[in-house]
Amino acid sequence: MPDMILLEAEEKMDKAIQNYASELQTIRTGRANANLLDQISIDYYGVPTSIRQVAQVSVPEASQLYIKPYDKSVLKQIETAIQMSNLGLPPQNDGNGIRLIIPKMTEERRKELVKQVGKLEEGTKVAIRNIRRDANEALKKLKLTEDDEKGYLEDVQTLTDKKIKEVEVATAKKSEELMHI
Repeated sequence: MPDMILLEAEEKMDKAIQNYASELQTIRTGRANANLLDQISIDYYGVPTSIRQVAQVSVPEASQLYIKPYDKSVLKQIETAIQMSNLGLPPQNDGNGIRLIIPKMTEERRKELVKQVGKLEEGTKVAIRNIRRDANEALKKLKLTEDDEKGYLEDVQTLTDKKIKEVEVATAKKSEELMHI
């Protein structure tokens, strides 16, 4: 039973890290990346649908994205969704698709994005610590021997430290990527 609690905690921590990684991919680095559009969806026949599911997204140049919908009737919806998002990129509609030009980032904007990454990192660390707390409480309810309980609590802490280190490595990598010109 204690092993199941550890496995469940590890799964939850991994999900928190996966969520963090997907959020990091949506933060722009000055290079065109189709992942920038992952958080944007449109109402497609009454169903919220990701832009990448209704359009082909290509990267014709390093600083440009081109979105060509499979169904031209959603072109205006895609344009509106991009304008309403927090991307800060003005869409250019050419009648067949939408072009997004990613401007060179200023140092000020880079620092702002690094701060945003730091906030995301802290939120993920808090989620991991909450999972640790829940696992510790579940272990204490099992009424194990004092030595067994101490051993399992140490295992949970070791797991927590490992997962937090993974988050810190991902943050450092993304921050370096953002500050690299």
